[in-house]
Amino acid sequence: MNDPELNGKYLGTISQDFIKVADTLKEASYQIRKSGFSYPVFAISKTEIPIGQLLIGKFELHLDWNYYASYLDEFVQRELVAQDKQEDFVNAYKDPDEFCCLFVVDEDFTNFVFIPYPED
Repeated sequence: MNDPELNGKYLGTISQDFIKVADTLKEASYQIRKSGFSYPVFAISKTEIPIGQLLIGKFELHLDWNYYASYLDEFVQRELVAQDKQEDFVNAYKDPDEFCCLFVVDEDFTNFVFIPYPED
């Protein structure tokens, strides 16, 4: 379930960026899964963060957010998802061919958000 706090302050800026990077994120999600890792997660932040690998820097495409490619196991290792909450995460995770899992990191908001990929 998306957090209601996301509406307003974050939804607009995330959506503007997402349209520009959706195809890249969808392909990266496919490649992560093809490599044998489950549950791709894209951490996004306006500042540098030590989660995943930088996939798209905000200055590359004139974006508001940096995009980092990761997956559930890293989030468990970093204790961003508790071991005992891993099953809850898996149950909440949406179809990665249809939805992008973003981990939004900002000053006063940190949460997982699922955004549908634009239809072709």
